[in-house]
Amino acid sequence: MLSSFSIAETSAFSKKIQKQEFKQIYQKIKQVVYPQLKANPFYGPNIKKLKGEFSGIYRYRIGKYRLFYTIDADKAVVVAINISHRKDSY
Repeated sequence: MLSSFSIAETSAFSKKIQKQEFKQIYQKIKQVVYPQLKANPFYGPNIKKLKGEFSGIYRYRIGKYRLFYTIDADKAVVVAINISHRKDSY
């Protein structure tokens, strides 16, 4: 069941990640976070499945930032949908 997942980014995420405040964190995402999500996007010390109105969305904690993503298990795709500072996330 847990084959290798691919990573996709929404256009809104791609546009937001180009902002100066996210440039350094995006390097960490590409080098550390994406490889972990490709291996297993469901479980990990920094991964949490959200509840309530955010049901179906996962959160990956990266220091003071939060990466939000969804998982299409049928297509084995992780879709990055948003990144924001912790204080602006919820």
